[in-house]
Amino acid sequence: MDDWQRLLRESVHNLDDLKERFGDVFPVGVEEVIKRFKVRITPQFLKLIEKPGDPMWLQVVPDVRELEEEDGEEDPLAEDQMSPVPGLTHRYPDRVLLLVNHQCPVYCRFCTRKRKVSKAGVITRETVKAGIDYIRKHPEIRDVVVSGGDPFMLPDDRLDEILGELRSIPHVEIFRIGTRVPTALPQRITPELCAMLRKHHPVYINVHFDHPREVTPESEEACNRLADAGCVLGNQMVLLRGVNDDAAVVRELNKKLLKMRVRPYYIYQGDLVQGTGYLRTRLEVGLDVIRGLRGFMSGLGVPHYVIDAPGGGGKIPLLPNYVVTQGDREVLLKNFRGDLYAYVQPDGDGAVPPKVAAQAGEPSNGW
Repeated sequence: MDDWQRLLRESVHNLDDLKERFGDVFPVGVEEVIKRFKVRITPQFLKLIEKPGDPMWLQVVPDVRELEEEDGEEDPLAEDQMSPVPGLTHRYPDRVLLLVNHQCPVYCRFCTRKRKVSKAGVITRETVKAGIDYIRKHPEIRDVVVSGGDPFMLPDDRLDEILGELRSIPHVEIFRIGTRVPTALPQRITPELCAMLRKHHPVYINVHFDHPREVTPESEEACNRLADAGCVLGNQMVLLRGVNDDAAVVRELNKKLLKMRVRPYYIYQGDLVQGTGYLRTRLEVGLDVIRGLRGFMSGLGVPHYVIDAPGGGGKIPLLPNYVVTQGDREVLLKNFRGDLYAYVQPDGDGAVPPKVAAQAGEPSNGW
């Protein structure tokens, strides 16, 4: 098992490192981008990049288009406005977001928290303590999302301390950890870390895989270790232009995820973060991806496609329109093949037998 801290030190951190690896292919302005939002690319993720501009490159290599600020905001989800204490966001009635760290194994160019991530001093022991104290005083909070940055960038003992504090609060039933470590720094998922997590169950872990190439033997071993330790794994994918804006790519990814016990959980429409417009897709692209999943693979592999509403409105699910018409008695539905089916609704006296009419081809068997 490689020393994960050594691998972090060997990561790409600046323009000189990038040029040494890829040659002088970077336009004027990239240095300014790096000043505003740091770069870190681990050896694990570097080996996945096959050429400039490919799906791996687009996720982590700085781009001069990040200096474009049209159609974007620093804090598009209004996390700071809904922050009763620093480092904690309380948007939903029964759950909060607690930021415990400012560092990540790789710095994604589309990050929602570009204003905070990679900036030392934004999240401290004092802010984490204030967040835990707030949770302790609010019994309506039953679910805590532990994020950052990446919580797994903390030492085991520090993360153990934070999770132990949360577990000591009687009304906190579960917590969820958001991480990209299994993708970008799988060596961090050590037996010691897994043993520590096992003490704090139930623990839900939302990993972040965006492309099937990210599923490697190392990332598979990391996810299997977490699953064997009793953690429940889900994947949060961000829909990105040139990376995964194609149903076939997402199907391949989700099939691989299921094989290593990771349930596809969310597909996120890109947030309105300043300088990320070149990576965002139109909503109809995401709807086409969902159409290409539903019915063509198990429902286990079909995540929720959501947009986190600008201004702090929370997650809004987006679905293709499978309801063609809806009357008082009959609903006309479209299945994944485009076939039409009439479903007769029950009246006040009880259910009536459904009527099926395939108008655009032979009906499927429903599996």
